[in-house]
Amino acid sequence: MLRQFLSKIISLCTVSRYREANPKVSGRAWVLATLVLFSTIVSASEKIDSVRVWQAPDSTRVVFDLSGPVAHSIFTLDKPDRVVIDLKGTLRTKALFSIDLKDSSIAKVRSAMQNKQDLRVVLDLKTPLKPKSFLLKPNAQYGHRLVLDLEGSVASVKAGNAASSKTVSTATPIKKQQKRVAGGRDIIVAIDAGHGGEDPGAIGGKGTREKIVVFKIAKSLQTELNKRKGIRAVLTRKGDYFLKLKTRREIARKKLHADIFVSIHADAFKNGKASGASVFALSRRGATSTLARVLAEQENQADVIGGVSLEDKDDVLAGVLADLAMEGSMEHSLTVGKYVLGEMGRVTKLHKKHIEQAGFAVLKSPDIPSILIETGFISNAKEERNLNSSAHRKKLSKAITKGITKYFEQHPPPGSKIALRKSTEALYAKHTIRRGETLSKIANRYQVSLATLRRVNAMSQVDIIKIGQTIRIPNS
Repeated sequence: MLRQFLSKIISLCTVSRYREANPKVSGRAWVLATLVLFSTIVSASEKIDSVRVWQAPDSTRVVFDLSGPVAHSIFTLDKPDRVVIDLKGTLRTKALFSIDLKDSSIAKVRSAMQNKQDLRVVLDLKTPLKPKSFLLKPNAQYGHRLVLDLEGSVASVKAGNAASSKTVSTATPIKKQQKRVAGGRDIIVAIDAGHGGEDPGAIGGKGTREKIVVFKIAKSLQTELNKRKGIRAVLTRKGDYFLKLKTRREIARKKLHADIFVSIHADAFKNGKASGASVFALSRRGATSTLARVLAEQENQADVIGGVSLEDKDDVLAGVLADLAMEGSMEHSLTVGKYVLGEMGRVTKLHKKHIEQAGFAVLKSPDIPSILIETGFISNAKEERNLNSSAHRKKLSKAITKGITKYFEQHPPPGSKIALRKSTEALYAKHTIRRGETLSKIANRYQVSLATLRRVNAMSQVDIIKIGQTIRIPNS
């Protein structure tokens, strides 16, 4: 491209010398010749540096990294299904020949120059999808980008189909199904692995990407929580793709009908000595520390880095109504946060021994407790190594699980299995059989009938009891 530019400059110099040698040539002809040469210089002045494809359960994102801003247009064709992108003044580069389409809804990418100036890119689709495109200006991590979101069902894609069958089709009716279960419903924990796709999150000194580490922690936490009776943990994202902060909240509330939202992150700070895990809850009155404010600002930039168009903004009125309903959930967020922080302090260093608060956008769910866990400083060399250790991640997951379980033992949602168990426990005392005791003696001691004692313990008329056996005693 530089060679082409220099050749045009030489041509301009040649025209200039010709102008000097031929003074009779009109000024108008000179201007026209100059304009033609300059137009060819800028006609194909930009290029595509790279192309990235991210597959989500209900959409595919294609990102074109550009050397500068370009004018573009898109349209669709069917039989077969295609999306066509025309980019004005853009060169065809090798980046269009090495695109990773594995597990995506795109079968093939084709491209060609139009009129020697403009570039046409054609995406052959595996299934009909609705395209939406927008340009993003440079930020701290990326230059100019053209983002193409292909929205719609991706059932034909193996990865998307597996994720959607677990996240969308089974998640929506969770509570409706469990209401019909006599023993109560499971408590739903929404685990949100921060960042993903276009948004790598913080990057450690050894190149560790936050989005990868926190996803591993999220899956480990899901495994640990699902070992607890009466609790079911579900991930908001099932792979490496971008989700808007608002979308993360909506998945937890509307699709999963979650009882709690837990967002997993890893800190980064300009001072590499900063260390320790933290737990945050939402604050609408300012951050509790400078670090809390800085981290909230960093995390809230996820939408900008990941690629959100200007039209994807929260409704102001909805935000005001949400604030009015948020006070109660914030109180519970602080409670569960304290339990989790206390357990994490047993297995890892804490940055502060109390829960902090800041204006994290991802925590703005009006009706469910929401906490954000910073599992360590990825910018700290030692903690970066810890976060890359599966043993350390498992310790963190077990500690977080203990904190969440402790909270729900104290504050079980109505209709849940844990709530029903605790209400049953309130109706009965427990007695452990000792040597020499008989069922009739125990009935006399607690002033209950022998028949009642048999009934609540599902015993037959033959009073066979064993030393060490625990039986229930109805409370009067």
